Amino acid sequence: MESFPVEMCEGLQHMSESVFVVLCEILGTPQEVAIRRETRDIMEMVERRVTPYDGTIEMMSGSMREGFRLEGSDVDWMYWPNNHRVIMDMSQSEYYNTANTTLILSDSSESPPGFTLLQLLTTSRYREVQSACVRMNDRVYISSSIYRQLTCSKAYPNSTVHGPCGSGNIAGRLEYDTAHCFACDFLPPSASSWKDRCHAWPDPEVVNDIVRNGCHFVAIGHPFGPHENEEWRISFSQAEYKCVSAMNHSQFLTYGLLKLFLKEVINQQSEETIKLLCSYHMKTTVFWAIQQNTLPHWCPQNLLAGFWVCFKLLLKCVYEGICPNFFIPQNNLFLTKVHGSAQNRLFLQLHELYKKGLACLLQSSSIRSYIIDVLNNPRAFVCTDESLIMSEVDYDIELLNTIGSFTDEGSGKLL
Repeated sequence: MESFPVEMCEGLQHMSESVFVVLCEILGTPQEVAIRRETRDIMEMVERRVTPYDGTIEMMSGSMREGFRLEGSDVDWMYWPNNHRVIMDMSQSEYYNTANTTLILSDSSESPPGFTLLQLLTTSRYREVQSACVRMNDRVYISSSIYRQLTCSKAYPNSTVHGPCGSGNIAGRLEYDTAHCFACDFLPPSASSWKDRCHAWPDPEVVNDIVRNGCHFVAIGHPFGPHENEEWRISFSQAEYKCVSAMNHSQFLTYGLLKLFLKEVINQQSEETIKLLCSYHMKTTVFWAIQQNTLPHWCPQNLLAGFWVCFKLLLKCVYEGICPNFFIPQNNLFLTKVHGSAQNRLFLQLHELYKKGLACLLQSSSIRSYIIDVLNNPRAFVCTDESLIMSEVDYDIELLNTIGSFTDEGSGKLL
């Protein structure tokens, strides 16, 4: 709270409470968010139990999986063959029956942090895997660029390649990204420092759950890597979902406020060609802010203080041109885009917002009017009791809507 004079603290806390209530209406109450997450968790648990060993596993990821329902957000899906597993070293092969499991070895010896080559160790029956094989140094590797092209339209026809994903929209209303990847039951050695950093957050139970569930490899290489067309990016989507779920609601709403601020303020001031920041940078910033204990108490009264802590951390990252990946800090998320003159322009843009202080939030169309109302009625009572914000009927409606939103009534296809 050192950024705010003592005489401002009471007013700031009152405004924070008001913004907390508004964000509960926009982003969801704790109960609403829990319903969204738990409904999808149960559906996927059931699906996996009935998926044959030689079938394909499907997982929702991204902001919808995290519990957001923001207008214009897309839905992200990850798919991987159930009987293929990536291992980090040969000793891990003993955990698998190679008669029915295709083993793939991660070889990151020549790749930038966060990226790796995937060497095919045993035969695969998947046509896409067979067709994506390339030979290098007398070894067989799976080419990410070939695999991406082959699987781009596998889930939905007419998809176009976007990063590691196939992208498009359903019936002109719902945008999607589908990533065909490979699963690994282990975290990479490059992420070993992450577990050592988790002193206060997340809880040991969450940390152990993340370690047990490993990671994924998505089909895109590092543009500065020596084997861009063959390299794969290590994805922690599943772990990130568990970290977001481990946030308290004030932390979750702070993350949501940063997403809104990016969309409604930062990106509104940028030309389409120089929108350098994305939601993933916001999520990474919040993760670091929470883990570094930069705010002792994340609560409704401190919501705006939490936003300001995260915004200053983001500004620092842009100034330095370094945004370390939360799990592999050596992987600089800014390396390919936020550098040179573009970095300087972005820093100046953010610094202008920084000089305005929290008044910069008045540029957010979603919450501007509510902040003005608080400024005009500073003594108005604000109820932040989460159990009173919505009625039981509203929660029943939310549950039905959530179940319905995952099902396309015409085909029974999960969306």
